[in-house]
Amino acid sequence: MKRFGRSLKYVYLGIMLVFLYLPIVYLIVFSFNQFHVGRSGEADYTNIGKWMGFTLTNYGAIFKGEASRALMLTLEIAVISSVAATIIGTAAAIGINSMKKRSRSIVLSVSQLPMVNPDLVTGITFMMLFAFVNSVLSNVNLKINDFVKLLIAHISFSIPYVIFSVLPRLKQSSDLLYEAAMDLGCSPMQALFKAVIPDIMPGITSGFIMALTMSLDDFVVSYFVSDLRSTLSIYIYSRAAHGTKGVNPALATIIFIPLVTMLLVVNLRRLAKDREYEIQNKKVKMK
Repeated sequence: MKRFGRSLKYVYLGIMLVFLYLPIVYLIVFSFNQFHVGRSGEADYTNIGKWMGFTLTNYGAIFKGEASRALMLTLEIAVISSVAATIIGTAAAIGINSMKKRSRSIVLSVSQLPMVNPDLVTGITFMMLFAFVNSVLSNVNLKINDFVKLLIAHISFSIPYVIFSVLPRLKQSSDLLYEAAMDLGCSPMQALFKAVIPDIMPGITSGFIMALTMSLDDFVVSYFVSDLRSTLSIYIYSRAAHGTKGVNPALATIIFIPLVTMLLVVNLRRLAKDREYEIQNKKVKMK
């Protein structure tokens, strides 16, 4: 009976993994499919279920025309907003961690609201906010352009994810680390950057990856906030909803693969460090 229960557990796990990863594998495989090219020179991606042969032309097509502009704008917004959100979120997490228990609970509850708030509400809120700000700035002939609006919105909804990625690492870290660095002659800034930041770097890295993923994945907020209709998510939506040629599967694959690679590298590095830490502990106990 125990063997049957164990087998059933593995079967359930296998079915769950198939449902999760089969569409992704399917997308990656068909990103190398040779689609039909019409007289206009544009490929027809509607027949994505039929294998026509191996080719790399789909990846070359994403660096041309509107798809290229959408990809570059999306990457630019994602990188800048992720770096800014990581810096702000890390500083906020360090400050929150040093608060008293009651104040920390209140600030954490407030910080968690953007994470549970529906994207639709967030997008409409930002749209109304920027409309109000632009109406005020119009009195002095100024206006917030679409790139800046996208950047502010992406930084804002990414900060909570960075905070909740860094905080667990801060809780694992010793509170005496900062004081020890100060006792050894470091200034407050030196103690922060030479002792605290390196110790919580895995959490900071995880927060950066989370912020980058959220920015690349966002559609609703970008759609409401900006008049630009050339971010990657909006471009894919417009092609899928209103286009007649379908969506190039290489667009999603070229974003997915680097993120997965970065995530694997970070996790493998963390496992190696944990393994090294366990070996050092065993050596200390043997002595």
